[in-house]
Amino acid sequence: MSQQHTTQASGQGMLERVFKLREHGTTARTEVIAGFTTFLTMVYIVFVNPQILGVAGMDTSAVFVT
Repeated sequence: MSQQHTTQASGQGMLERVFKLREHGTTARTEVIAGFTTFLTMVYIVFVNPQILGVAGMDTSAVFVT
């Protein structure tokens, strides 16, 4: 009980406690932006890669599905 009280008193959020953001020199905002950027990059790759492989002679629909 005292440890829970100490954690709440220090003002640390759940993300800070679980991932030790300050210890790793980052913030929740930075990590959210990085995750969003990674997601957008992967979406781009999923849609563009079949087109590139299609130009190379592969079946675009088969590459997209598998």
